[in-house]
Amino acid sequence: MESLCIVGNGGVSTCQAFTRLDTRVGFRPRAQLGFGCFVRERYKYGNLVIARSGRSEVGNSKDGNFAVENEKEEKRGGLILGPEMDSSGSVIGFNLIPPSGDGEVLESHEDATTGGTEEAEDIEGVEKVKTRVTYNIVFVTSEAAPYSKTGGLGDVCGSLPIVLAARGHRVMVVSPRYLHGSPADKNFAGASELDCHTKVYCFGGEQEVAFFHEYREGVDWVFVDHPSYHRPGNPYGDSRGAFGDNQFRFALLCHAACEAPLVLPLGGYTYGEKCLFLVNDWHAGLVPVLLASKYRPYGVYKDARTILVIHNLAHQGVEPAATYTNLGLPSEWYGALGWVFPTWARTHALDTGEAVNLLKGAIVTVDRILTVSKGYAWEITTVEGGYGLHELLSSRRSVLNGITNGIDIYEWNPSSDKHIASNYSVDDLSGKVQCKIALQKELGLPIKPDCPLIGFIGRLDYQKGIDLIRWAIPELLEDDVQFVMLGSGDPLYEDWMRATESTYKDKFRGWVGFNIPISHKITAGADILLMPSRFEPCGLNQLYAMRYGTVPVVHGTGGLRDTVQAFDPYSKGGLGEGTGWIFSPLSKESMLAALRVAMMTYRDHKSSWEGIMKRGMAKDSTWENAAVHYEQVFEWAFIDPPYIK
Repeated sequence: MESLCIVGNGGVSTCQAFTRLDTRVGFRPRAQLGFGCFVRERYKYGNLVIARSGRSEVGNSKDGNFAVENEKEEKRGGLILGPEMDSSGSVIGFNLIPPSGDGEVLESHEDATTGGTEEAEDIEGVEKVKTRVTYNIVFVTSEAAPYSKTGGLGDVCGSLPIVLAARGHRVMVVSPRYLHGSPADKNFAGASELDCHTKVYCFGGEQEVAFFHEYREGVDWVFVDHPSYHRPGNPYGDSRGAFGDNQFRFALLCHAACEAPLVLPLGGYTYGEKCLFLVNDWHAGLVPVLLASKYRPYGVYKDARTILVIHNLAHQGVEPAATYTNLGLPSEWYGALGWVFPTWARTHALDTGEAVNLLKGAIVTVDRILTVSKGYAWEITTVEGGYGLHELLSSRRSVLNGITNGIDIYEWNPSSDKHIASNYSVDDLSGKVQCKIALQKELGLPIKPDCPLIGFIGRLDYQKGIDLIRWAIPELLEDDVQFVMLGSGDPLYEDWMRATESTYKDKFRGWVGFNIPISHKITAGADILLMPSRFEPCGLNQLYAMRYGTVPVVHGTGGLRDTVQAFDPYSKGGLGEGTGWIFSPLSKESMLAALRVAMMTYRDHKSSWEGIMKRGMAKDSTWENAAVHYEQVFEWAFIDPPYIK
């Protein structure tokens, strides 16, 4: 019991006995030898819960304990008790406010989850303000741009940590140090080796790993070094397919990531045990299982929390059941990872279908689950989109959310993009037609500024709906239209692009491979961007396109449905609203119908088309906007106790 002084409106102070519920400490950005922090204390008197917050100077010792000096708070004296109300005007709690008004006020009412909600929770309406609670955040990922990148995962783990660090969190990113013997190796040139090697036990023995570190843009970039990461190819495989030892390589990453906050004195201080781990896809899926099975039973990481971010559920890290003993987990934890393939997916009649599934283990043991769009959060709970994990994910629906990815608005900015022929903005669109003409010239197409130019940028595989484009091209190119494609992947589709270009020399161009300047030029020069993906967890190209005033025509799935608003010419008194077209079902006929309506609008309704362009360009797709929603989930993660078997 403690005595807490409350000052009423009349200046009369009373002291009551309150029961301390908890004290929470969070970091602000690092200073030279210590951290500024916020101290949040909650007290209870009867049914009343109140909170006070103050500032302290904190030093974090190597074992993660905090030393708090709160002299300023003691000198401040009385606190004013002010009511907090919801949107209906009902009092839902109280805040203790310093008389000077310069202190930070934290919510005083009890945090609560929505419990048995039937759908993934909506995080709309979160106010975009400086974060009020800071955390020690550890991203664990197989790739992070600009050091390593094969797709959207690298973009997310290269951008979101920087934004969170700028908002006051202490952020570490743990990823492998890939050396492929290529020019990309220079990306790690700024990282220096730490005088800290650690040994982890897995795959039948001790494995020694080293750590490299670079402090850049407020983030600790930590790279796990081991000979298994030094080989030609990409992070996952080479021209002959996926590497056969990927389970070993990423299990090693997970073991090392669990040790990093405890042993690496970054900036003179370890991150300590009270961390928030953001584990990305199956490659990092072993982290929450390790925390629950090997650390927490012995009092380590008992206050840590884990959040799984699913970027693509189709990849789950499934290996034969016999490999479980290699993972360094106690034998009694097999059930968390155990997986049985359905009968139709087994290779022969004697195949029992038994396997271990690293992503399943993460779903079972994490505190919260995120996907990269709200639509995808719902899709993975369905039979069609769950890839065999839909029932498990449905059982965890109360902790499942979707947050749409942001984009790098500095790299993708039509007013300053160095890759395009002419810069332009939402206030002056005159440069966009110049970009179109320059693209037509560079690709050898006839210069026709008024001809609709459709673009496609992406992998040439089944997921991206390339087969639909292939079937639709002969019928589509009967019209006065030009079509440009950029991508690589399935050799069948690469050969088809080359053959189609020779057949339709004045209407079609296919660029096999990937080229960053060309992707910017197509995004700026095209009138329409086509994305007929079968499933799309988030999708970034439609966000880039809208920022450049290029109108997306997309299949209504996942993040595409979330981010593109269907054009309605009759809303708002005939002014119209919407940023593109959405077609469904996924068929050649519905795709062609949407494209024809878009082309008709482009040709015959210029004012409506300009409105669509400007609404897309004005859309807020920044990482700062996404970070606010992430912070709300961080707070929810710490409401409930961590996973304990």
